[in-house]
Amino acid sequence: MSIAIAALIFGVLNLANFSLLSDSFPNVALLIFFLTLGLFLFLVSFFRIPARTLTINDGKIICPADGKVVVIEEVTDEEYFKDKRIQVSIFMSPANVHVNRNPVSGEVIYNQYHPGKYLVAWHPKSSTDNERWSVVTRHPKGEILYKQIAGALARRICNYTPVGQQVVQGEEFGFIKFGSRVDILLPVGTNVEVQINQVVKGGVTVLAVW
Repeated sequence: MSIAIAALIFGVLNLANFSLLSDSFPNVALLIFFLTLGLFLFLVSFFRIPARTLTINDGKIICPADGKVVVIEEVTDEEYFKDKRIQVSIFMSPANVHVNRNPVSGEVIYNQYHPGKYLVAWHPKSSTDNERWSVVTRHPKGEILYKQIAGALARRICNYTPVGQQVVQGEEFGFIKFGSRVDILLPVGTNVEVQINQVVKGGVTVLAVW
């Protein structure tokens, strides 16, 4: 839908552009065309959902987002678990695919939107202070919490997983517009399979093993 709206705006704007400016100011008309074309191609790239072979394995936790791993540490979760968890954070640049995918199959038992700030996504306090959307999925081997976190540019988080929904590993659960990060909180003792600065693919890269 976003790409269709962008295409419509691009078409209408440049129809008016060439109708009004091409005779008197041809260079200006061409400049406007190429600028709007560049913006349109950026939006197409940003909202793309590429075809890929997903990793489906009930014994593994799969990366929920494309990007780079920026945090692997033990933290105390104050929102839901109220105990220690292993946090893995994936930073999503504007060039990354921004669709988010379920890391495991199971039942959604918690879903909470939190309004907040728009600190840069790599800021340590973005996990707790920024606008974010938290989801907990119950898998037979344990519960995991994952957060969609807004960044300095991100101003809209989409989430499609109400409490009670049965989700399937690899299927889409949301989207963050214009760069951000996703945090995953795992039970202590989970075997993390990724490393700091590793580039990962949502729905493909194995993040951890139960």
